[in-house]
Amino acid sequence: MTKASGSLQDLRRGIYVKAKAEPSWRFWGLYVHVCKMETLREAYTLARKNHGAPGIDGVTFEAIEAHGEEAFLERIQRELIERTYVPLRARRQEIPKDGGKVRVLSIPAIRDRVVQGALKLILEPIFEADFQPGSYGYRPKRTAHEAVQRVDGMKAPGWKHFPGGEKAEPLRRNGHGVSVVVVRPAQVLVRTGQGGLDPR
Repeated sequence: MTKASGSLQDLRRGIYVKAKAEPSWRFWGLYVHVCKMETLREAYTLARKNHGAPGIDGVTFEAIEAHGEEAFLERIQRELIERTYVPLRARRQEIPKDGGKVRVLSIPAIRDRVVQGALKLILEPIFEADFQPGSYGYRPKRTAHEAVQRVDGMKAPGWKHFPGGEKAEPLRRNGHGVSVVVVRPAQVLVRTGQGGLDPR
């Protein structure tokens, strides 16, 4: 899970422990924790670490800090408490790819990233408690490289087939050289001589 400040970290740990101990428990009253200044500050810090581009409003981290980070967060907090907060439309940015194609990124405004981060800080412990140890997608401190290593480690030595594996369809490479796979259960993956996966 994401590391947070003292009392926020204690809150997140408490939520995780409760969710792990009682999987059917239904949480309520979490919104108040999303609105806390401590949560919003931590969410801002996490968003700031990503060095992201501005959203549709053109507001940068430098501009926020020049006018006062605390005032920025207080405005967000007030909108959340008063239930007047409305996210802005995401800015679309096209990134050229090979073969004349483009990848379209949707870049939210920094204020929206802070709110998304605050929600994540409070909700993440609940979902983390439900994940299996072998789950890797979009989890803290886990990477696609680790997922590929885990699959490779599950293959029996000398086997060409991965028993109980899943069919890769389509097989693509992301920008980090890791295969991105959309899967169907009860199929088999075969590693090709070139190190790729051959769906069978």
